[in-house]
Amino acid sequence: MDSLELPKKICTLGEEPFLIKSIAYHTDDSKLFSVELKESRLGVFLKFKEMDFGWASRLVHYMLCFQLNIKKKYELWSVVGVDPVRFPLIEFEQLTGLNCEYIEHLENPRCEVTNEMASFWERIGVSVDAGPSSEQIIRALKRCQEWLVMDLVKFENYPWGRVAFKVLMDSLRAKDFTKSYIIDGFIQVLQVWIYHALPELGVNYGNPLPNRPSPPLLVFKGGKGRKCFKDAISRQTRVINYVEKNIEEMFPKWDNDREDVSVENIIQVMFNVPPNWKWTMNCWKDEGIYP
Repeated sequence: MDSLELPKKICTLGEEPFLIKSIAYHTDDSKLFSVELKESRLGVFLKFKEMDFGWASRLVHYMLCFQLNIKKKYELWSVVGVDPVRFPLIEFEQLTGLNCEYIEHLENPRCEVTNEMASFWERIGVSVDAGPSSEQIIRALKRCQEWLVMDLVKFENYPWGRVAFKVLMDSLRAKDFTKSYIIDGFIQVLQVWIYHALPELGVNYGNPLPNRPSPPLLVFKGGKGRKCFKDAISRQTRVINYVEKNIEEMFPKWDNDREDVSVENIIQVMFNVPPNWKWTMNCWKDEGIYP
């Protein structure tokens, strides 16, 4: 293990910055959901909103401060005590039940604007160049509900899970945790991920619901407050490092992602771990890339 390349921490151990102000976010587009969509896979967003989930900003902040500095764009790793914990697309898919299949050109979506499409956008009052905003779509639906027709099956089967995950990962990249910051996308999923990755913490702080609803995103009601989350995370003795898949499924395909040998080394170690071997403090340097 001494010669194995592993990622460095983002923050120096014991010097993780205190959260000055609650993480700001905005994901409230529930007015876009119809009754039909609520019963589809996409309805998980509306069901989650109806739970009145308790946002624990400090919990998510400290888990982000425990991050490892990796090159890969579409996953994050944190160290809890001595154990590495992974949040990739696989985890997001398992938690939300959304379609996260690979789709080409997600980084730069290609869409040919036909005369028919331009006429349609003009008819419902949105910009052809900028595309519709959520507010414009809501107004259009109210005005055009009698003639606007959508292929719901095709819409529901689009890999919205991959889109939502990418928006979140893009927003998390290169944040300065010493200052107030804003996260775009479905940030609450990170809090639910923490509850599942740290089961004891989930039971004690996550307010789990009876009968374990499906998908796992709906299992916890959450909880606000708690200034002691930093210590609570560090005290965890039971850690679920990641959703187990075959080794060839552990690295979802992304266009223009970056290679990172140090991340691949963590996975390889876990798949080929010697008997009685454990992660220790010696595996990770205390000094982070930021003071």
